[in-house]
Amino acid sequence: MNVRRAESEDAEAIAQVHLASWKTTYPGVIPQEYIDSLRVEDGTTRWKTRIEEQAATVLVSQDEAGIFGFAAGGKPLHPVEGYDAELYAIYLLESHQGRGAGRELVRMLADILAQQGFRTMLVWALTENSACGFYQRLGGVLAGEQTIEIGGKVLPEVAFGWQDIRQLSRKED
Repeated sequence: MNVRRAESEDAEAIAQVHLASWKTTYPGVIPQEYIDSLRVEDGTTRWKTRIEEQAATVLVSQDEAGIFGFAAGGKPLHPVEGYDAELYAIYLLESHQGRGAGRELVRMLADILAQQGFRTMLVWALTENSACGFYQRLGGVLAGEQTIEIGGKVLPEVAFGWQDIRQLSRKED
């Protein structure tokens, strides 16, 4: 497994992982009609723009078969007092979950964000997302709650936060 910074040429693979992850993570949570309406082409355009405009730090995880996961973060999009960075997204193909790739993506992202001067980080997740346990295992503590509308359905979200981003850093082995 290799984790590296994403390049514009990775946008389509990131969009494919993103869509595949939504299809396995959110049935029964997000309206199926909404999930079925998502298109790789739209995601490719969004991720290519984010990477090229450096609107986020985007990392990919890959093996000999190609990209199977990604993470993105930067300045908070959904601020919570006391947190200066946000993990915007982290998704892995279901076949690669539970093998350490997610942890490595978070650790590398935290290291890069710390180098950029960020000290704290948070992540928002739907309360029904199984990733909530992952964030807690990484030491994230409840930092906020809100609702979000997706596909016409209002869903509860929780934020998990780390008061010291260095606790997630690659250098903390």
